[in-house]
Amino acid sequence: MKAQFCFIGVSLLSASIAMGQPGSPDKMRTGEGMKKLFSYEDMERMKQIPADVERAMQQLKMFDFAPKMGDWNMKPGMDMAFKPGMFGSGYAFAFQKGRGEDQGERQYERGKRSLDNKRWDEAVGQFEEAAAANKSIADGAMYWKAYALMKLGRGKEATAVLDDLAKGFPQSRWLNDAKAMRVEIAQAAGRPVSPESATDDDLKLMAINGLMQSDAERAIPLLEKILTSQSSHKLRERALFVLSQSSSPKGREVLTRIAKGGANPDLQVQAIRTLGLHGGKESRQLLADIYASSSDLAVKKQILNSFMVSGERERMLAIAKSDPNPALRSSAIHYLGTMGANTQLAAMYGSESSTELRAQIMQAMFVGGNSEKLIEIAKTEKDPALRLRAISHLGTMGSTKTGAALVELYTSNSDAEVRKKILTALFVQGNAKGIVEVARKETNADLRRSAVQHLSNMRSKDATDFLMEILNK
Repeated sequence: MKAQFCFIGVSLLSASIAMGQPGSPDKMRTGEGMKKLFSYEDMERMKQIPADVERAMQQLKMFDFAPKMGDWNMKPGMDMAFKPGMFGSGYAFAFQKGRGEDQGERQYERGKRSLDNKRWDEAVGQFEEAAAANKSIADGAMYWKAYALMKLGRGKEATAVLDDLAKGFPQSRWLNDAKAMRVEIAQAAGRPVSPESATDDDLKLMAINGLMQSDAERAIPLLEKILTSQSSHKLRERALFVLSQSSSPKGREVLTRIAKGGANPDLQVQAIRTLGLHGGKESRQLLADIYASSSDLAVKKQILNSFMVSGERERMLAIAKSDPNPALRSSAIHYLGTMGANTQLAAMYGSESSTELRAQIMQAMFVGGNSEKLIEIAKTEKDPALRLRAISHLGTMGSTKTGAALVELYTSNSDAEVRKKILTALFVQGNAKGIVEVARKETNADLRRSAVQHLSNMRSKDATDFLMEILNK
């Protein structure tokens, strides 16, 4: 169990490290400051933030601590498997979703990594799986599958995939790129593909980067050409990054056009990510305008991520309060937790009437470490389910932070269900001393038995001494 929470903590910590301490981005928000702060490698790590946060949140959602000895219930639709040695010694819980949209997104990202590493055969299979699993990214997956096939010298197969793309997605924003690929396939027809004919992407970028330092106006058209050509995914993303380092109005114009949707969806998302990292107040306003005008869920999610990285709490709060899309509203609430927006979340909890959203806000408070508000909810919340949920969150926050409050809550509350939940919370945080303290005064036989059951599963001197005390009576 500790290993599972360690995994959740690592997921949240990786997001926190990547984006910095809450509020710190505001101090670095000048364009030049941000350019010095983040490298291309940092940009690559930033891509993982939404996945880290979402994975951690999904792990937290699975836990609904039960009042039985060391037991907990799992949410429906999840498969639980024990894997020896997964986190070192012993067993740990591994939770796996069924095939679906999440699997499609994972395969899509794996496919892009395979392209970056020129593993064309692997990329073909990964994009094929992505297209089958997630219809919302199927057109992009088909495009990149065709690209990988073209790189393998299988032009006819690539063209067939592009035909299917045009038929299946007649309004796709990938069609312009697909037309350019058809031209390249036709030009290459009959020519053998050899490693010697491959261009060195890194060398090209080094040359353009050097040119940016000496003659930016000359370099920008070259970068724009790369962005609109059939260059590799890696080269186009790096070109976009180099472009973001320019203070040239022309460079800014190109970046803004791509962020507004003037390229394929992958590049648009990357441009939005870049604006969130390197831009100032003007960039953040641009992102807000794009969010308001776009209907693309992936674009909106990336803008939320950019708002999180740039410390845009007020904009994030506005979305969390009023966005008509429940998924986006939920994501905004989660991000507020990772941003440490405890004051805003506490105010939102007080004004929100939806039980489901209040539960999500509580979860975000847990992520933000707001134990004070969770203790208050555990004491005063009228909804029994929310009150029990608050107690569960307190149990995962560590005995030094919430142990005393849980013991006090147990003493002041006579409800048997609440007391059982508190016993489980104390067990989760390894607080044998707290369980012994309440067990000594407990007169209810069932509750006392539950306390002893928890203590019998804890390796603690306090637990052992109390169990010996019972045996010696």
